[in-house]
Amino acid sequence: MIRIVKMTFSEHKTEDFLKLFDATKDLIRNQPGCKGLKLIRNLNQPNVFFTISIWEDEKSLENYRNSEVFKTVWTQTKRLFADKPEAWSTEEIFHLE
Repeated sequence: MIRIVKMTFSEHKTEDFLKLFDATKDLIRNQPGCKGLKLIRNLNQPNVFFTISIWEDEKSLENYRNSEVFKTVWTQTKRLFADKPEAWSTEEIFHLE
């Protein structure tokens, strides 16, 4: 399962978010069932970011969302938002590199 989360930050808070992400990315990536984690930025709107996390299954994602790591990181992240986040749980249909 692939989880995509769109986050829009106050422009003066983007550096705070990047520092927070850098400090916590390994904690997130090392959660049981997490198989990968990416952070990408919208080039046309540099205060809009997407996290893309790959999870073994829905249960692994749910366990993470109920963890202290998530609660701590999300509480700190929410303070930086300029807009409501959006999230999608998706599945990969095809991949070509």
